[in-house]
Amino acid sequence: MGLRGVTVTTAPKFGNGPVKAIDGDHGGTYLLPHLARRETSLTDLHYLSATEVLRAFRARELSPLEALDAVSARADAVEPTVNCLLERDHEGVRAAAEAATERYARGEATGALEGLPVALKEEQPIAGRALRFGSLLTEGHVSPDTHPVPERVYAAGAVVHARTTTPEFSCAAYTHSTLWGITRNPWNPDYTPGGSSGGSGAALASGTAYLASGSDIGGSIRIPASFCGVVGFKAPYGRVPAMPPFNLDTYCHDGAMGRTVADVALFHNVIQGQHPFDHVSLPALPIPDELGDVRGLRVALAVTIGDFPVEPEVEANTRRFAEALRTAGAIVDEVRIDLSRDDLFRAALVHFGAIMGPSMAEIADPADPLFENYTRQFLQLSSEEFARTGTYAGLAGESVVHRALAEVFVDHDALVCPTVGGFGFRAGEEYLDGIDVAGTHLDFYLLACLTPVFNVASRHPVLNVPSGLAPNGVPTGVQVVARAYDDVTAFHVGAAAERELGIWNDPSWRPTLKHP
Repeated sequence: MGLRGVTVTTAPKFGNGPVKAIDGDHGGTYLLPHLARRETSLTDLHYLSATEVLRAFRARELSPLEALDAVSARADAVEPTVNCLLERDHEGVRAAAEAATERYARGEATGALEGLPVALKEEQPIAGRALRFGSLLTEGHVSPDTHPVPERVYAAGAVVHARTTTPEFSCAAYTHSTLWGITRNPWNPDYTPGGSSGGSGAALASGTAYLASGSDIGGSIRIPASFCGVVGFKAPYGRVPAMPPFNLDTYCHDGAMGRTVADVALFHNVIQGQHPFDHVSLPALPIPDELGDVRGLRVALAVTIGDFPVEPEVEANTRRFAEALRTAGAIVDEVRIDLSRDDLFRAALVHFGAIMGPSMAEIADPADPLFENYTRQFLQLSSEEFARTGTYAGLAGESVVHRALAEVFVDHDALVCPTVGGFGFRAGEEYLDGIDVAGTHLDFYLLACLTPVFNVASRHPVLNVPSGLAPNGVPTGVQVVARAYDDVTAFHVGAAAERELGIWNDPSWRPTLKHP
């Protein structure tokens, strides 16, 4: 089922130039008819959105085998630079694509992700498969169980063609480890794609997956989504089921990542909802197909939160995002949120020291030299803060965050603020001595990110949506935050801004995979 189409070019808006077409198996160029009507030069099959690919499957304009071949060929070309995929050629992946192709041919394809190549974060276990967590300390580990997210992805008919890299034990906002090497940002390989779901963000940005899963305990979905110029959703606590004991950790969220808001809504609808083995999981709140109506919504604009430093270019992109919402009909008010980043970070460290730190200490002594330097630093900081203050002091600090945000949502339906205040982290660097952002030295590099606020205030749904590019070519992102458990509003706001900015619809919004 080869595809033919006509390339219709538009003037690039973001300065990366048009992309080259890929020839189909009958000599035509991959371009779906509805894309031609949209008047874009989006001719690379691996950069189609997940919703477009599934629509093409159903119309028999494209087969799951062709889609798998497209992302596989793309991975062959870019993985030597990006290094974000694991287990690409595992047994059965091509057979799964063939079976899905046959189901479409017979009119029997019913799964929400039927035949779609999807990558899963390695941290989410799959029974019978290796579970390494990016660590040299986990040699020989094989998972006996499957996490609810992979379970539902497989049940929806997806072709899981790869797993994605993480930092060791997902405890860093960059992605490199001795085990798996350095994962690089497709937009600027001198920089990291972020972490801990950095492999998933890089796969989406480089065109080697249509959807990818992530998890978020301090920003690990939103940070790589921001740095990679893609969309990522931190659902409110409990909306997406997880495995014990971390399903009981209110900071922990598994979630969906994709290139467009509609793609993430599609993926989120597959993985959300109650699960029999997660008794704190919540009923599903379906995200509708039609998104983007923000007329009359009151949106709060915070160009930063408290005293988190933000570079002027990040602020400018955030204001541009807010202006797009005004154009879409929202009422946007600028607000100030009074929070101390140091107080917030101390509260978060207490939480990490009580839960995440001990979970890693079960693997090996925290002083074990096989741990990465950044892991040992994380263990030391969190355990010391927990020992110094204790759980009650951490809860008191968290309550200040909840109150500050509650005051915003008294009069507003949503809040938009930057995801990261700086321009990214250098690939392979650990920032053990901190980082400078907007003329301010931060003792711990994670304070360059505004994301941990919403792991503390974990009942708020938060959607990262691209907002533009930084001077180094690394994308910037905005967090769209809705009231507690109001997931649908977050998607409406994100979709409205995405529509007005036109980022992934513009053929020039593509990584170059070149060092500047």
